[in-house]
Amino acid sequence: MSYTNFTVATDADGIALVTWDMPGKSMNVFTTEVMEELNAIVDATVADSAVKGVVITSGKSTFSGGADLSMIKAMFTFYNDEKAANPDTAAQKLFDLVGRMTGLFRKLETCGKPWVSAINGTCMGGALEMSLACHGRVASNAKSVKIALPEVKVGIFPGAGGTQRVARLADAQSALQMMTTGQSLSASRAKAMNLVHQVVEPDQLIPAAKQMIKDGLKPVAPWDEKGFKVPGGGIWTPASAQLWPAAPAILRRETAGNYPGALAILKCVYEGLQVPFDTALKIEQRYFTQVLQTTEAFSMIRSLFISMQELGKGARRPAGQPKTELKRIGVVGAGFMGASIAYVSAAAGLEVTLIDRDMDAANKGKATGEGLAKDSVGKGRLTQDEAVAILARITPSADYADLKDASLVIEAVFEDRDVKKAVIEAVEEVLPEGAIFASNTSTLPISGLAKNSKRPADFIGIHFFSPVEKMMLTEVILGKETGDKALAVALDYVAAIKKTPIVVNDTRGFFVNRCVLRYMSESYDMLIEGVPPAMIENAAKMAGMPVGPLALNDEVAIDLSLKILKATAADLGDKAIDPRHMELVSRMVEKEGRFGRKNSKGFYDYPPKPAKKSLWPELKTFYPQKKADDLDIEVLKQRFLVTIALEAARTVEEGIVTDPREADVGSILGFGFAPYTGGALSYIDGMGAKAFVELAEKLAASYGPHFKPTPLLKDMAAKGETFYGRFDPYRGEKEAA
Repeated sequence: MSYTNFTVATDADGIALVTWDMPGKSMNVFTTEVMEELNAIVDATVADSAVKGVVITSGKSTFSGGADLSMIKAMFTFYNDEKAANPDTAAQKLFDLVGRMTGLFRKLETCGKPWVSAINGTCMGGALEMSLACHGRVASNAKSVKIALPEVKVGIFPGAGGTQRVARLADAQSALQMMTTGQSLSASRAKAMNLVHQVVEPDQLIPAAKQMIKDGLKPVAPWDEKGFKVPGGGIWTPASAQLWPAAPAILRRETAGNYPGALAILKCVYEGLQVPFDTALKIEQRYFTQVLQTTEAFSMIRSLFISMQELGKGARRPAGQPKTELKRIGVVGAGFMGASIAYVSAAAGLEVTLIDRDMDAANKGKATGEGLAKDSVGKGRLTQDEAVAILARITPSADYADLKDASLVIEAVFEDRDVKKAVIEAVEEVLPEGAIFASNTSTLPISGLAKNSKRPADFIGIHFFSPVEKMMLTEVILGKETGDKALAVALDYVAAIKKTPIVVNDTRGFFVNRCVLRYMSESYDMLIEGVPPAMIENAAKMAGMPVGPLALNDEVAIDLSLKILKATAADLGDKAIDPRHMELVSRMVEKEGRFGRKNSKGFYDYPPKPAKKSLWPELKTFYPQKKADDLDIEVLKQRFLVTIALEAARTVEEGIVTDPREADVGSILGFGFAPYTGGALSYIDGMGAKAFVELAEKLAASYGPHFKPTPLLKDMAAKGETFYGRFDPYRGEKEAA
């Protein structure tokens, strides 16, 4: 029998090698068709008496990334359609649907013939759950091997037997740590946790897997054998008596109870370890069905799985533009930002000319790249040879003529209009016809900068976030005259360096910085009101923000906040800023000399390591302090999320953001907006526009007019609309269909 996604070849020893190699895809993923074919392969190998055992591996450089985008989408579509048509049976039908993969893996596990998973690269999600259902697992020791159950990061959890098999192979604490964080394991770490039996050289992977079968591998999972004992002794042991009372408290400390999927993992493991394996699978299936029905799961999967992939694959790329195969780019400005841009570009295989005013400055920029490479080698992310190759692709220079063969030049000089004007003019003197000029600016409008260009159609903004090598987001900013070719080249470049782009129209601060400034401004308001600084930071983190607003302000620099306030007042008038904010920030910078982390004193004190930072004690003397017991922590949390969401809504109303996916992904990747909400617009959609407007009006009455809902939101509330309904990003596809 032939298959579309698999090949099956049985050798003279009776071992069937099943190779998973999906046509037209860079990575194997689970689809309905893949599951049907795997089911047929299980049946066929069981029925064939010549087959003594099965080895399953991948024909690609990776093993599998888990479930396919379309299958995840279909699951939510199925449930929503069923809920609308048959609300009484919708949950039961969803339960049956999510049990299909569980049932398939259990069938494989109990088929009576030994299966070995030969893991040659990334093995995540459902692919790892399938591997855990195999009777043997061999992994390559290649650096590319990453083994993980990362589902919690997109709002769900391992629901195809993962919670039960991991907890029966590894000790409970390690199992919980792995699944509630979604951490990736190396092959050696997976072996230490008993998730993998052998780790071998890449060329020995298939022979080692076959040898396991030849050596008499039993076709029975440990938990199906009589007398099986859970590692560590199970739930009712002295060790468990220490683990389980603490586990929910630790999880709550880390997540503030915002992630239903993470809590479900604890429930699945705790309950599942007390019952027979098949009953445990039903418990997991029940919780998975419940979690799939939550707003958090729907919103997180939409933004962090579906939308992020769609944007990364060029959802906003203009049609009809040929793909640009970038070979050499230029980066002007070898400061930390420019040097980091040069480094990530070289790491992606591009040749980079790094320009600065003189060779000393340019060489310092390359030295920044050398530091980044050395750090990656030290952490095992690069080999020494790979680091040398990356650095060899960066050529420092002080001569603009060296940009003559660049197809893209990124300007990353000081945030000053006159300085940028001089660079634009100097670059365009040598830049070849058709090449694109991109400005990495965080606040200056692109259309204004493009006035200095002789070819504004080829002028665009590419806003990176610091640190460039870690932050996965870039904002691609369209000026009024930016052409489709410039947008296409910018998106091709962002794809080449493996970052996620959002495309926004031109405005002061673009999208991310506008939202971030609202977040920090709200913390200024709270300080002025007398909310204790520690309560401000804790409320923000309880709301789901990864970093408190005062700590974030220290990272971006308080003196930069002062410059932004002054520039805003100069450009838009004094009424554009809150004078109380100016007074607070001016005092911090000009009177107290506290600039933030960069001079080791800001809203926090930064003592020498290993001591940890702590809030500056004097901060609470600035304003009369309120008692913590008199403050409502829920209101503080709401203020942070609502003020950011309102600003995101304003950018849509103003036409700055035209695709809700970009506002959501941008808010999460750009500054960590409460990921469990799915992003700033999903936060509004999740509670409904009507409820959000009512909440905003209530906050406006107590805390100021900046909480007043916009006309767009009021209109959406009246009509019962959502952002994803009114600004449907798939409308064009639906109309074409």
